[in-house]
Amino acid sequence: MTVKIVTDTLSDISFDMAAKLGVTVIPLYVRFGEKVYKDRVDMTSEEFYRKLVNESVFPSTTQPTPHDFEQVYSSLAKETDEILVISASSKLSGTFGSAKQAKELVKGKARIEVIDSLAVATGLELVVIEVAEAAKAGASLDDAIALAKKSLSKIHWVAYFDTLKYLARGGRIGKAQGLLGSMLSVKPLLTLREGEMAPLTRVRSFNAALDYIYSMASSVPKIKRVAVEHSATPESADKCADKLSALYPKEKIIRSVISPVLGTYGGPNAMAVAILAE
Repeated sequence: MTVKIVTDTLSDISFDMAAKLGVTVIPLYVRFGEKVYKDRVDMTSEEFYRKLVNESVFPSTTQPTPHDFEQVYSSLAKETDEILVISASSKLSGTFGSAKQAKELVKGKARIEVIDSLAVATGLELVVIEVAEAAKAGASLDDAIALAKKSLSKIHWVAYFDTLKYLARGGRIGKAQGLLGSMLSVKPLLTLREGEMAPLTRVRSFNAALDYIYSMASSVPKIKRVAVEHSATPESADKCADKLSALYPKEKIIRSVISPVLGTYGGPNAMAVAILAE
């Protein structure tokens, strides 16, 4: 039986890509006032960013419940005996905890393993794709776990923010707290360290950010995969993909949109790039 791969919407893997690879994507929740939406199910990213910019109510987010995971596990257990969950960083979301708790609710013999990726967005997306392709090709659960851990150690991830106010307001700023006092004209670049947001550098323009990202990508000896995502600003992602095409074929660069839940903290005009090294 094929190992079934499960992730959450913090991976930002597109539903088309997930369907092609047989990956189940569990949505988180975003709340505007009294209305609660399933991430990327009840509200598209484009609709979300319009509301984020134009409405006075600041959104909040919630992880999936253990019951959400249990329903998925029980359904998949009818098709397979082996399920691997690759969850977003436990330092940024309670999703990992829900995924683990749900294991106790499932009846049956399916072996369910949950990995705390300590990653998010494109960094998590590339690992999920890597592991899902291996599972489709016949990898065992133990092989898939080993590949996930190996791939996570080879991810280079950087995120560009137009502002840190959304990250700070949502309580996810982590070790980048020190950048909050920066001049408004300075744009921060962050990465993930041990599952938390951490500062890389500050730049004065989007073009300078692209130069930094290109330099980061150039330092990777051999690139296996590249992903670029944006918060409803496709022209920014296009520009980044054009620049990176000198290092990696542009047509192979995976493109996605930052989900509403991540957009709650990233805000508009954000972009993230992940490189998976060989």
